[in-house]
This record gives sequence, structure tokens and C-alpha cells, in this order.
Amino acid sequence: MSTTGTAPVRARKARTVALASYIGTTIEWYDFFIYGVAATLVFRTQFFPEFSELGGTLASLGTFAVGFIARPIGGVVMGHFGDRVGRKSMLVVSLLTMGIATTLIGLIPTYDTIGIWAPILLVVLRLAQGMGVGGEWAGAVLMAVENAPPKRKSLYGCFPQLGLPSGILLSQLVFLLLTGIMPADTFASWGWRIAFLISAALIIVGLVIRLRIEESADFERIREAGQVAKLPVVEVFRRSPVQLLVGSLASIAAPALGYLVSVYMVSYGTTQLELPTTTMLWIIVGVSVLWILMMLAAGIAGDRAGRKQTFVVGAVLAVLWAFPMFILVDTKAIPLIFIALVVITAANAIMAGPQPALITEMFPIRLRYSGASLCYTAGSILGGGITPILATALFAEFGSTIAVSALIAVASLISLLAIVPAGRRILQPGE
Repeated sequence: MSTTGTAPVRARKARTVALASYIGTTIEWYDFFIYGVAATLVFRTQFFPEFSELGGTLASLGTFAVGFIARPIGGVVMGHFGDRVGRKSMLVVSLLTMGIATTLIGLIPTYDTIGIWAPILLVVLRLAQGMGVGGEWAGAVLMAVENAPPKRKSLYGCFPQLGLPSGILLSQLVFLLLTGIMPADTFASWGWRIAFLISAALIIVGLVIRLRIEESADFERIREAGQVAKLPVVEVFRRSPVQLLVGSLASIAAPALGYLVSVYMVSYGTTQLELPTTTMLWIIVGVSVLWILMMLAAGIAGDRAGRKQTFVVGAVLAVLWAFPMFILVDTKAIPLIFIALVVITAANAIMAGPQPALITEMFPIRLRYSGASLCYTAGSILGGGITPILATALFAEFGSTIAVSALIAVASLISLLAIVPAGRRILQPGE
């Protein structure tokens, strides 16, 4: 068959894989973020009733952070097999791991029923969620990037990233629906569980889609050539230590901003600004819709203006907006809060859009799953896992959002300083 004849087939495959990656990551992020919303709204009373209000909030957010600790485990294990067996099989494993853990969280008895075993089980299942996400991102990104047309790798690579705001949007809508149709005490008692049990149905949808897609074309080529790495994680550390460092530091800012908006701002808005929960959730819904569109635009910009150049614009915006953001938020005026969060999510989107292609191209194909997983999970722990906890603790300590703004500015500055000096030998070293 001629090259011309196969081009439409390759294009259809690329679009199908990108769509499947998007749907799969949306489901996984829905699972991940309903936990974050529940941690801020109900877990303090259901699983940590013996703590003070601040202590219970920190404990709940602590269990949220536990998921990030498990990410490197999932990234290492699934990265190893993703580079040896294939990307597709690990995507199925990650989806099942996340979905089963999320469903079981919806079935855990509370502290009043089984005592200390309730938070213990919560932490164990949160660890399982973290392992699932740790192996998910790199696999979904690689499937999209490695099947993409040569000049559209940034655009196609951003489709798995769209799962982040889409998962946030879906999780907020589910909680808005539940809090809207039932009394507050009913929601706090058992209604929140419905959001977790919905995951069981979403898992089936995700599995059907993922089982129908084909393996990454680049990985198949490496496997047919007999170039599969025996110990890919070890080889990554030996062959690409600079890329690991640069990629990990560059991956800090985007999750820090993402979790600031999706988790911390819900808690801050309801507890410190004393705004209704539904108001904060609707703000996040509106922001998430624009977030999706901005990330698509950033993916396109990554192909046209360059991955690095686009990423730098987002990082600079994040540094500059860290302090003005809370000035607007603290007015308690809904339009100004909305504007504040739209701009900070724009900074996230401009970085996150080209990030998949930027990070994966740092590593040779035979080591990409392991390399990308390690960078992403390391950045997520430092940027996403500790951000809600540190932000809550800093505000409690200083009684001001200036410290929280400084946290966001520093996280963004670290990623900016990591990527600016990186040249072609680091960003695209070749095979």
C-alpha cells in the first residue's frame, strides 16, 4: 500500500487514540478530583471527627496528598512494563486500579462505625488511586504523541491533558447535582458516596474504549527492531539524568496551579470567605470550561511557536499573577473571583498544553514511558500533592494570603528557571 493511501488511515488512528486518551484521562481525573472535593467538604466530619476544624481539614487534605506519594510507585512499575510490554496494556491496568479504588472509597464505613480503621482504609485506597494515576499520565500521553502527525504532536499530546479540567468539571457538576437535590446533612451523611460509586459505570465505558485502540506505532517499531529496554527505569537514570531533573522541575508549576484551583480554592472560599459551597463549585465549573479551550489553544501554539516558548509564557504569567490573584479573590465579589481563577488557569493551560510533547521528546522511545512517568510524578508530588496542605497551613500560620501567593510564585519560578536554559540537546536529544 502506498504512503498516500495509508495517510488517511494513520490520521484516523491518531484522532481515535487522542479521543480515547482524552476520555480515559477524564474518567481517571474525575475519580481523583471527587476525592479532593470530598476531602474539603465532608471527610473532616466523616473520618476525622476527633480533630479540631483546622486539624480535621489538614488531616483530610493529608489523605489527599497521600495519593501523590504513591504516584512514583505506579510510575516506576507501569513505566517498566509500559516500555517493555506496551503502552496500551498499562492504560487498562491504570484505569482498573483507579476505578476499583474509587468505587471502594464510596463503600468505606465512617469513623463512627469502625473507628480508626475508617481513615486507615481511606489512606490505603487513596494510595491505590495514586498508583493508578502515576501510571496513567505517561501512557495516555505517549499513545497520543507517538501516534500523532509529525507537525501536530503538541496538539494531539494535549488531549490527555484536557482530562484534567474535564475531570474537574465533571466532578464539580456531580457534587453540585448531589448537593442540590438533597439536604446538607443527608449529603454529608451518605450522599457524597454516590459520586464515588458512579465511577463503577465510568470504568466500563473507559475499558471498552481503551481495549479497542491499537498500540503506539513508535513502540511497535522499537519492539519489532528488538530494541526494547530490559531495565528501562535503570537506563533512564543512567542515560538521561539531566532530562529527569529538568523534566521533574518543569513539571512542578502546572499541578501546583491546578490543585490550587480545584482543591484549595473550594476550601478557602467556603471556610475563609464564607461563600456557599454551591457558589464556589459553580465558579470552578465556569473556569473549567474555559480551561479546556485555553489548553487546546496552548497545544496548537506549542506546534506553531514551539513547546519551550509556549511553556515559558505560561510560567511567567503564573509568577506575575500569583499576588494579584488573591487580591481579587479576597474581595468576595463573584466576577472578580472568576477573573482571578480564569487567569491562573490560563497560566496552567499554557504550560500544560505543550508539556506532554515537551517532556516525552526528552527521552528516547524505548525509555519514554519510564522517563515521562518519573518526571510527571516527581513534579506532581512537589507541585500538586503538598500545595493544598501548605497553602492551608501557611494561611493558618500567617493569617494572610500573601504567603500562599508566595508559594505559588516560587513553584512557578522553579519550573521557569528549569526550562529556560534547557537547549535542544536536553529537550530533543534523539534516540
